[in-house]
This record gives sequence, structure tokens and C-alpha cells, in this order.
Amino acid sequence: MKGKVTNMKITLSENALELGERAADLTAKLLNEAIEKNGSARLVLSTGASQFETIAALIKKEIDWSKVEVFHLDEYVDLPITHPASFRKYIKERFGDFVNAKEIHYVNTDGDIEANIASLTAELRKAPVDVALIGIGENAHIAFNDPPADFENENAYIIVNLDQKCRQQQLGEGWFPTINDVPKQAVSMTVKEIMKSKVIVSSVPHKVKAQAIKDTLENDLTPNIPATMLKQHANFNLFVDKNSASSVAIDQYLA
Repeated sequence: MKGKVTNMKITLSENALELGERAADLTAKLLNEAIEKNGSARLVLSTGASQFETIAALIKKEIDWSKVEVFHLDEYVDLPITHPASFRKYIKERFGDFVNAKEIHYVNTDGDIEANIASLTAELRKAPVDVALIGIGENAHIAFNDPPADFENENAYIIVNLDQKCRQQQLGEGWFPTINDVPKQAVSMTVKEIMKSKVIVSSVPHKVKAQAIKDTLENDLTPNIPATMLKQHANFNLFVDKNSASSVAIDQYLA
């Protein structure tokens, strides 16, 4: 089984709804454990269509959100928060409006982006992240680290150029009317920063992610398949459904 790593745990669900519930259950358990141990918890939240079910389930869990600090994973450059595709808008409307989080630190791409990144980095690095919800894109990117991803950058957040497949995914998910409307740049948490999280939970449902799951599981570490880095993490939990796992012999990876 090329690419198999013993510290990776895979959970197979029938569909996206079941997947989201299971991923949310684990996330809630981890946050509650952190709160009990440290009096607070820190969560990294990703966005996109693949996260709908997980976030919808998570906001219903019994969690003292007033003790949870949330960090935003990525955001487009030159896209106002009022735009339907804004990930700040996404988090606010699907998560922030439903929980009384201690604080939500958004990736702000308005104004002086470098200054915003510096401020966000300072907040992020005050303490370790307990749980990071990290999706995997159709091109196997993590956050907006498109292939070939930079595995060595020491910064917390960087400005990245989005590749054509990534931009096509955003169009295909219905966020933009034409490919020309999809931004060409974004601010993204780096791969190294993602890997500093204590636990990574990846919700990856739907048939459109089947090739990305196959590539991630069947290949060894390579920047051309950024998600292969997740398999190097000490506590990586991958949630797939029958659609996203349909191109791989998934049984061989299940415990």
C-alpha cells in the first residue's frame, strides 16, 4: 500500500451527511478535552462546499464556545467580505452567527494585507492549535497551497497564486459566474503552519474529490500532491464517504 502511514485514521461514511456528523463528533470531543485540560481551546476552520455538513453538525454540539478561539484558514485577495464567495462571509453566516466563540480571527484581505498577516500571525502563535479542520481540494491542495506546494515556508500565512484547477473548482461549486471572476490570488495558511496543529480533521466528501483522495492515499510525500503531507502528521483523521472513496480500494486503509 504505497503511501500508507500508520498514524493516519480513515473513517468511511455512507454519505456527506453522515460524514459531517462523525467529523463534528470527533472535533467536539477534542475541543471539550482541551477546554477541560487547559480551560480553553483553539480551532482552525476551513471553508468550501465540502465543509457544509461538518460545520452544520459542529455548531449543534455541546461545546462551551466562549472558551474556543477560532482561526480562519484562507481568503481571496481583492474580494470584499460582501461577495457571496468570501470565506469571511461563509464563516460568519455558517458558523459565527450561531456560536458565541471567544474570538474569531478572520483572514482580512482588505487594506494592508501584509500588516493584516503580521497581526493574524501574532495571534495564531500565542498558543498551539488544538484542532484544525483541513479540507482537501480537487487538485489535492490543502488550504490554498496549490501544487507544487511549498512545504518549507516558515511563515504562518502567505499570499499565493491560485492554479487553474483550483480556480475551476471554485467556479464549479457555484461561487462565481465565470472563470474570469475567480480571483487569481489568495492569502493562505502555509503547509508548515497547518502541520503544527495538534490534531488534523479532514472532511472530504463527494465524487468530485475521488481523484484527490486516490492521489493522496496512493502516493508518497510530494509537493505535487499537497495533501500527502497530511499523512506525515502524528494525528491525522481523514473522513471520506463512499463517493469520495470510490476510486481507491479503501478497505485496505481502514483499521
